[in-house]
Amino acid sequence: MKILIIEDNAEIVESVRFCFARRWPGVEVISASTGGSGLQVAKVELPDFIILDLGLPDRDGLDILPEIRSFSNAPLIILTARGDESDKVRGLELGADDYVVKPFSPSEFLSRVRAVLRRSHVPVPASDTTTSPRRRLTIDYRTQRVFIDGKPVPLAPSAYRLLYHLASNEGKLLSEQTLLENLLGKNDLAETDYIKVYITHLRDKLEIDPKKPKMIVGEPGSGYKFVSQE
Repeated sequence: MKILIIEDNAEIVESVRFCFARRWPGVEVISASTGGSGLQVAKVELPDFIILDLGLPDRDGLDILPEIRSFSNAPLIILTARGDESDKVRGLELGADDYVVKPFSPSEFLSRVRAVLRRSHVPVPASDTTTSPRRRLTIDYRTQRVFIDGKPVPLAPSAYRLLYHLASNEGKLLSEQTLLENLLGKNDLAETDYIKVYITHLRDKLEIDPKKPKMIVGEPGSGYKFVSQE
């Protein structure tokens, strides 16, 4: 998971970075100190999660929030010293998923992040467990490497991300639209063929018999789910 912090206070950036490093060491944290640079980084890096300050040196965070939402549906939390109810209401109406006022408790902040991830159907990052064995399959969340029977399986970044989302929601049926939103940041049902292509690719790489999948199971018209029992 890649997290973008748009914040001009270096101490706050390091504090947030430390929170994630302790709880989810595999998370990549990038930062920008102005609204303009934050927009540019968000467009280029396409982060999975965004933390936005309002009191930026060049622009108000509430002004750039709609611009972020014009190209990204990544979960977003506003982290600011401004606690006015009007700012909270406007921030949530403009597309923020939560609003946290400084100073903040690290444990509460991470709990809020987890809650937003769950509501957004984005897999919560792996924490202390480096690998996740599922009989034949092992996923190393920190290095983003996948193994079958101990042998490495090369996957394209998008294919890995899809597998990660499925495996992190083990046993849960996920619609093609949900998978598409998390894979490409789109919700256009006309583009769900992308999901079918990647599902076929994963099955070819991971299943004993790709034509009779036991690990990545589909339900016609409903979606796909990951099951650990083969």
